[in-house]
Amino acid sequence: MRELTYLEAVREAMSQEMRENDDVFILGEDIGVYGGAFGVTRGMIEEFGPERVRNTPISESGIAGAAVGSALTGMRPILELQFSDFITIALDQIVNQAAKLRYMYGGKGKVPMVLRTPSGSGTGAAAQHSQSLEAWVAHIPGLKVVQPSTAYDVKGLLKAAIDDDNPVIFYEHKLLYKTKSEVPVESYSIPLGQADIKREGTDVTIVATAIMVHRALEAAEELEKDGISAEVIDPRTLVPLDEETIVKSVSKTGRAVVVHEAVKRGGYGGEIASMIAESEAFDYMDAPIRRLGGVAAPIPYNPELEKSAVPQVPDIIQAVKDTLNRA
Repeated sequence: MRELTYLEAVREAMSQEMRENDDVFILGEDIGVYGGAFGVTRGMIEEFGPERVRNTPISESGIAGAAVGSALTGMRPILELQFSDFITIALDQIVNQAAKLRYMYGGKGKVPMVLRTPSGSGTGAAAQHSQSLEAWVAHIPGLKVVQPSTAYDVKGLLKAAIDDDNPVIFYEHKLLYKTKSEVPVESYSIPLGQADIKREGTDVTIVATAIMVHRALEAAEELEKDGISAEVIDPRTLVPLDEETIVKSVSKTGRAVVVHEAVKRGGYGGEIASMIAESEAFDYMDAPIRRLGGVAAPIPYNPELEKSAVPQVPDIIQAVKDTLNRA
């Protein structure tokens, strides 16, 4: 076992899949010689050539349309959108074509494509390049939605996404690209719909996604100093969602805090909270479910304002203490 960065794990997963399956190729803006907006595909064109590492025009709708079409004809495209905000330009191809064609064709056609895209704030990229819009696509039947938080998870989940016969929206948080964890050399797969207990605890369950997993773990370390034992659950995939692991944890702890970076209003945290409330875990709860999310405002450019727009470690700590009625 060796350590890889999150970015390196993404590249390794794609490279291994491309070596094993000639039907897998990648396409997107500046992904060839330049190596992509964040350098994820750097060096891949030298190994696989321009036919399988395809630079595209600056047209997210065109990129998504080409991916849908090639997937329908038997290929397994991986398209990269430089920023997740740009998914708005490709929504018709994603929502009205990719998500629905397998159903509309009675299973005779399938769309095995992966849309990879960097999401989230924290890089000073401002309002049009820092959003977290995963709840939008999670709302659409036919799409699978993945949000890995570690290098180990991103490699295994990306393999599973590429092997899946359905369209998968694969969110990679910008701030996670430089984080490291132990990653096996060999290819491996993590099933979509399998959550991970990142930390075990007994007093409260924190369900967190993407960058918030790391902040929740940091908060849990601080809470432990005050005698509070927090369990941290990383869903890893929003669709399908591993409800069983979350419900089992909340049934044990009796309290739940749900935290994500996206705007709280209409965010996916509301779906998780509702699922908990409608489950048998509700009978074991000792306090209302709390949600933490971003403020209802565009992400600011100013670094201090940007930081205040989304949950930070002290916010998670305070939410847990409020849930436990601790000062």
